[in-house]
Amino acid sequence: MNSEFTPYYAVIFTSVQTETTAGYAEMAEQMETLAKQQKGFIGIDSARNAVGITVSYWKNLEVIQQWKQHTDHLIAQQKGIKNWYAHYNVKICKVEREYSFVKK
Repeated sequence: MNSEFTPYYAVIFTSVQTETTAGYAEMAEQMETLAKQQKGFIGIDSARNAVGITVSYWKNLEVIQQWKQHTDHLIAQQKGIKNWYAHYNVKICKVEREYSFVKK
């Protein structure tokens, strides 16, 4: 294990959309742009098929809470509940180790 690795947090957001998706893609893009501007933001991975999954990475729990309460993010959450999501689930996990592979 890399002795220089600093643990961080992952917010795992999974969702199933309703049939109403008008405006969703634009809002998702705005939220990603806004999240990237937040103190403590590290990165994001996202994919959508029948189930969408977005994993955002953050320095600590405090910055995650600040992002959750950000005014524009609150508006997006409300629109999601009202219009776009049939179901969603959020998990917050501490990442204590990571590794990867890249084919050359």
